[in-house]
Amino acid sequence: GTRLGFTIDNGKIHNVSLGQGQEVVAEHAMEVAAAEGHWVILQNIHLVARWLDTLEKLVEHHSEDSHPEYRLFMSAEPAPSPEAHIIPQGLLDNSIKITSEPPTGMRANLHGALDLFSQETLEQCSKENEFRCILFALCYFHAAVAERRRFGTQGWNRSYPFNNGDLTVSVNVLHNYLEANPKVPWDDLRYLFGEIMYGGHITDDWDRRLCRTYLSEYVQPEMLDGEVSLAPGFMIPPRMDYEEYHQYIDDNLPAETPHLYGLHPNAEMGFLTVTSDRLFRTVLELQPKESEAAGGTGTSREEQAILDEILGQLPDPFNMEDMMSKAKEKTPYTVVALQECERMNILTNEIRRSLKELDLGLQGELTITSEMEELGNALFYDSVPESWTRYAYPSLLSLATWYADLLLRIRELEVWATDFVLPATVWLAGFFNPQSFLTAIMQSTARKKQWPLDKMCLAADVTKKTREEITFPPREGSYVHGLFMEGARWDIQAGSIAEAQMKELTPEMPVILLRAIPVDRMDTTNVYECPVYKTRTRGPTYVWTFNLKTKEKAAKWVLAGVALLLEA
Repeated sequence: GTRLGFTIDNGKIHNVSLGQGQEVVAEHAMEVAAAEGHWVILQNIHLVARWLDTLEKLVEHHSEDSHPEYRLFMSAEPAPSPEAHIIPQGLLDNSIKITSEPPTGMRANLHGALDLFSQETLEQCSKENEFRCILFALCYFHAAVAERRRFGTQGWNRSYPFNNGDLTVSVNVLHNYLEANPKVPWDDLRYLFGEIMYGGHITDDWDRRLCRTYLSEYVQPEMLDGEVSLAPGFMIPPRMDYEEYHQYIDDNLPAETPHLYGLHPNAEMGFLTVTSDRLFRTVLELQPKESEAAGGTGTSREEQAILDEILGQLPDPFNMEDMMSKAKEKTPYTVVALQECERMNILTNEIRRSLKELDLGLQGELTITSEMEELGNALFYDSVPESWTRYAYPSLLSLATWYADLLLRIRELEVWATDFVLPATVWLAGFFNPQSFLTAIMQSTARKKQWPLDKMCLAADVTKKTREEITFPPREGSYVHGLFMEGARWDIQAGSIAEAQMKELTPEMPVILLRAIPVDRMDTTNVYECPVYKTRTRGPTYVWTFNLKTKEKAAKWVLAGVALLLEA
């Protein structure tokens, strides 16, 4: 614009930032510009969804008989999901589209972070050596937290909108603190960056721990002596000039790998597998369901077969009255068993009801409703129907695997509910609510030993045995099995967490003995506080925290996103 003589100062550029009440301003600007050959910039048009149809008509109206030098520029944020697209088709069809893609990969992100500063920035602080060192570490930290998002939930439990402003404000804070203090206030800086600047975005406690760990690894006094590595083989550089830092990155940064973020290479495999699964499922859903040759009956025939198979295998509901009368003593474990059977009945009754209804619909005895149609589609695409998941437990399995898993859960409950004797080893993943069982372990110990429940916690001792080798329950507590580790593996011989093996994404854990002990007896040396989740979605499926033995620093496993899952 400046080159062609169009600037805001000479009135030939009308810059309108859209929001409440700005539509009139934008309409006037377009009218003036179309008549006099000015440029109009409309920013953030996604904020005025209701006005977009009017905008489309105005664009069409001004495209005829307007000044030849009239131009209209529009900007909008990308929609988070396909359903949230609101920009009218006409606007998209008639415009030249330019997208601003965020950089991908550590190298591009690190250069991008450094590009926010200049040689002047490096020279503005009196403690030049410390300032440059910490600034470079902050740039690496910024690149790591931003790019870690692409590894899904193993990267961050939830996705956060970290942006360049976080980095530039952090560097301003760094400058002010270094100028105001005779010594470098390491703890203050880490707190400000990790809990306020970046931590302000973070809503999940485990993600907050991850952010703090990154900073405690990257920002420490040893960095001034060049003894801190930001990634394997990538040390914090000595004092350099601005351009030399860019050159240092090009010369020394290792090739792109999850190791740069503290993750295991398996993290990339897991993330790519999920992405390709989603792609193939979308392709499958795009296929026409009914072929002309089959006269439209092929689909319903397939659905009918799946429907008959599921109904044929579905066991009868639990007889709650019988069970109540059998359970003379209401121990914490008995209460858990009864609650689980009750919830299982609700789920199996819904499965039976909806399938019988669909069966009648397919035979023409009932009108097919939208709910029946959704159920039929789910059966066809091998996904768990939404009407069932409403009453079920979190799961990412396809319908066939999910149903086989459901039958296993029912069998476990049947065995437990016959005499209410705790099994030798309990399948923790088989519960709707695993927390209730873990709490029951604490309650029964508290009653037996007369300990206050609020001063107790669970100790997790990983045994060397598999499920088959356990024949009797322990004297106190309970053995549990069916847990998987993501991000690392359990070394049975050494009895501690170890580096994962390639292509083993979720190795199974040995049987774990869970015991309730007083909080003050909890061993907190050389342990990693490992979160337990129901599925790979992590976040909202959190169950408990198990303290697992580790011979390496716990920080390594925090950065690797190590967690226990109840579903592989």
